[in-house]
Amino acid sequence: MANIAKKVVLKFTTSMLLCALMFTSACLCQSVPGIYMLGDSLVDVGNNNHLPLSLAKANFAHNGLDFPSGKATGRFSNGKNAADFLAEKVGLPTGPPYLSLLSKEQELGDAPITGVSFASGGAGIIRDTPSQSISLTQQVEHYTLVYEQLVQKLGSAGAQTHLAKSLFMIVIGSNDLFAYFKNNSDPSKKYTPQQYVDLIASNLIHLMKRLHGMGARKFVVTGLGMIGCCPRQRKDNATSGCNEEANYWSSKYNDGLKHLLENLKLESPDINYSYFDMYKAMSDLIQDPQKYGITEIKEACCGIGNLKADVPCIPVSNYCPNRNNHLFWDFYHPTEMVSNLNIDLMYNGPKQYTIPMTIEQLVEL
Repeated sequence: MANIAKKVVLKFTTSMLLCALMFTSACLCQSVPGIYMLGDSLVDVGNNNHLPLSLAKANFAHNGLDFPSGKATGRFSNGKNAADFLAEKVGLPTGPPYLSLLSKEQELGDAPITGVSFASGGAGIIRDTPSQSISLTQQVEHYTLVYEQLVQKLGSAGAQTHLAKSLFMIVIGSNDLFAYFKNNSDPSKKYTPQQYVDLIASNLIHLMKRLHGMGARKFVVTGLGMIGCCPRQRKDNATSGCNEEANYWSSKYNDGLKHLLENLKLESPDINYSYFDMYKAMSDLIQDPQKYGITEIKEACCGIGNLKADVPCIPVSNYCPNRNNHLFWDFYHPTEMVSNLNIDLMYNGPKQYTIPMTIEQLVEL
């Protein structure tokens, strides 16, 4: 009987060990083991909540109205944003805000292996407002610490394998252009518009190279949308039309960025990327909104004043009863529905929106 019991225990232990190994293997072999999110308010999931002096926050009503918890989280949205929807596409949890992982002594706690969000509302590629937001340069610095922790956890080879399969998504640039076109801005005194868009595009590529040096191999990069068509830009036009100058230079920035991404791929063949043409996607939506069930493309859902864009979405603002028929949630940011639509287009939508491949194709490499 004792021998039989020993055999049963041994068989049980062996089975448990095999299950554990299979589980570990499945985790390590997952097509996308992690998402590292960098960018601005379009993908911020709460980093700015941890910046005491920042005014660029969304941790109050009516933001989060349609989030599963029904509460504001720091997302500049009525609900989820693009970071959440991308994570859902690949079966991962949304990466936590990097700043939420820091101790009171500013030491990095245990970062989840499934990814971290460094994105910050108001952030720019070269625009640097330290107390208000976390610039892209600083976001890359923060990633350095997460990278070092991954190497400690997985070993150098294991970290490289993990990161080579992970996605690095970068959504940024709008705030740089908004800063340039402010009246009498410092950037406009130093650079022509062409020099400026060339500068911010080249800086983005430089930071991508730094990420590449720390294991990044698969990038998702979005171009700028028609930033001149957000309610904040429209409200000063007597006809509520778009700011065509802002749109023009958004388009020129996108042209330069696409060219630089092609060169980056030639220089570093082990890099693969999916570029999303946000400008075209937004243009198509504005030209035929009813195709997507949208009936309001000019006015924000939440705000006060002309086009609900004189005052941002704050607790005393009015908000629309049907968020799904609005392009914009507040005077700058899309509704949850539009963020979801954009991720659908990025992930496996029509080929005209993604160059040279969709995210789905990027994941399969």
